[in-house]
Amino acid sequence: MEISGRQRLPTSPGTLPNPPAAANAPIPKRGWGALVGLILVLLVIGSGALWVKQRRAAAVGSSASPGQRGPGGSPIPVVAGTVGQKDVPIYLDGLGTVQAFNTVTVRARVDGQVEKIAFVEGQDVHAGELLAQIDAAPFQAQLDQSVAKKAQDQAQLTVARLTLQRNATLLADKILSQQDYDTQKATVEQFAAAVQADEAAIDNARVQLGYTKITSPLDGRTGVRIVDQGNIVHANDATGLVVIAQLRPISVLFTLPEQNLGQIQEQLSASHQLAVLAVDRDNRTTLDEGKLAVIDNQIDTSTGTIRLKATFPNEQFHLWPGQFVNARLLVTTRKAGTVVPASVVQRGPDGSYAFVIKEDLSVETRPVHVAHIDQGEALIDSGLRLGEQVVVDGQYKLQPGAHVMISTGNPPARTAQSHEPGASRGGAAPN
Repeated sequence: MEISGRQRLPTSPGTLPNPPAAANAPIPKRGWGALVGLILVLLVIGSGALWVKQRRAAAVGSSASPGQRGPGGSPIPVVAGTVGQKDVPIYLDGLGTVQAFNTVTVRARVDGQVEKIAFVEGQDVHAGELLAQIDAAPFQAQLDQSVAKKAQDQAQLTVARLTLQRNATLLADKILSQQDYDTQKATVEQFAAAVQADEAAIDNARVQLGYTKITSPLDGRTGVRIVDQGNIVHANDATGLVVIAQLRPISVLFTLPEQNLGQIQEQLSASHQLAVLAVDRDNRTTLDEGKLAVIDNQIDTSTGTIRLKATFPNEQFHLWPGQFVNARLLVTTRKAGTVVPASVVQRGPDGSYAFVIKEDLSVETRPVHVAHIDQGEALIDSGLRLGEQVVVDGQYKLQPGAHVMISTGNPPARTAQSHEPGASRGGAAPN
């Protein structure tokens, strides 16, 4: 029999109907929770992947054009300088010690009591000027005694010569024997020798008397007085009376590495008198300018250095014995050298380079060969041309191709300035 709707299957009594299809079965609550968790996990993973992608894109964009712009896309401010040209002096720098040109310890040459000190400590004295007076009475008495002894012997010599003349007449008349004549002649010679000895004794006494006046042997400056007036001094005293140092001119003894010896000798062989600057320890103040005087005749094997001595006029007494100074030996001058401020030169794995500003205010790196760096200036052998603009400050933000803005808040673009001879110089070691 047909029944509208769904056909029912006959069922036997006591038998339950078949369960409904799975599609029509309700979903359990536990299944809904798992589904929601899965969706949330997928959302988190998707968001993380999108964030990582954005970060990578930003990093790629940054590395594709590093340093092209500053904050907000503006050009990077830098301080610029101009490649200049001038004569560049080449110095060799060494540590030096000032020494007096001459140093004398004034000592007594005779024994006696110091009656007078004629100098003031720290006084400038001249050669022959009186420094001290020793009691001269004993030496004057000795001189007088020698003079008297000579007068006595001279009188005896006069009598002996008269006797010899009479004996010569008697000998001619055959009245006196030859032996008596010879004896008288020997007596005359004996008295003549005695007179000569007396003259020598007088000279010695006068010398000893002269030693009682102690004078300066040279022009110089006295130091601290060692012996006071009234003391007894001796000729063999080791300390002396005072030390005199000659300060004008004055010497500076300094050392340089032995590898510089050939360059120095080459300049000296060309009949060049090498100038030396004495610079204070601050490497800024030039104390005096002198000339190279001596190159030591041997190299110090323990240090590998050569000693040199320079002489300075020291008119203003800026140099003082025992003072440490920086000695700068001028070996040559590079004519019309290419120079830039030393901060222009940068160091990289491939050597030295500089940032050059082009006409469109972008920068490029240029390899440079540096010949010498001194006093804040770099002498360039190759890599830069006269008049080019280079970056002096602000390089740490730059990459090749970056656009720059020349800053007006800093000092204007700097060009290496020349130094007048004798101007203050620092002590930067040459390359």
